[in-house]
Amino acid sequence: QVQLVESGGGLVQAGGSLRLSCLVSGLSFSSSNMGWFRQAPGKEREFVAAISQSGRTTDYADFVKGRFTVSRDNRKNTMYLQMNTLKPEDTAVYYCAANLLYYGIRRIDYNYWGQGTQVTVSS
Repeated sequence: QVQLVESGGGLVQAGGSLRLSCLVSGLSFSSSNMGWFRQAPGKEREFVAAISQSGRTTDYADFVKGRFTVSRDNRKNTMYLQMNTLKPEDTAVYYCAANLLYYGIRRIDYNYWGQGTQVTVSS
């Protein structure tokens, strides 16, 4: 059974930092392209960051460039999202996702999803 489990969310003040983790089981993590998405109340789920199987290729949404960093540890079957200089508009549920076939940044590129972790940034 494929499982993606996010952790590390919470409440933080504006300007603060959080590190999200996504632990993957039930599929070959080292063969998976991975992504982070987020969904704020009343809004569509949107792309945040992606990382290729090897970690050599990454992409970011414009609104997180320079603040967020995606990484992975294939020995630990875990992907990370380091979030710095957080803003109230970063408040959302953050989801990790996996794609075994190809690298992508669209929601439809991913076929495995976690349950999400809440990130709340207070002003």
